[in-house]
Amino acid sequence: MTATAAVATATGNMATATTVMAATAIDMRQSRIEHRIDRGLRTGQLTPREARRLEDQARDIARLEARYRFGGLNGYERADLNRRLDSLEARLDRQLRDDDRYGSGYGYGPGYGGPAW
Repeated sequence: MTATAAVATATGNMATATTVMAATAIDMRQSRIEHRIDRGLRTGQLTPREARRLEDQARDIARLEARYRFGGLNGYERADLNRRLDSLEARLDRQLRDDDRYGSGYGYGPGYGGPAW
């Protein structure tokens, strides 16, 4: 094997390893987000409607990722997926902190047409 061929092989393997590591990082982020949504729903921090909308957005990102992976993830596609995941995580953080709690009178009381307790 010539020196040029050895460098090309090593460079190709490094590029493949970098792509695999980036794809794994995206998968780990998606999994972490899904677990946070499930936990928020279980603890009542998310209403079923909030959780459903967040899950729908996560599913849309997963579908897009599958389309991107069909031809192999390039830098633009990885950046696009990460930007979308950033947006989803920010939305999830807001929903977890907004004090809309399922089962604690959500949608009732003053201003909602219910009794003014």
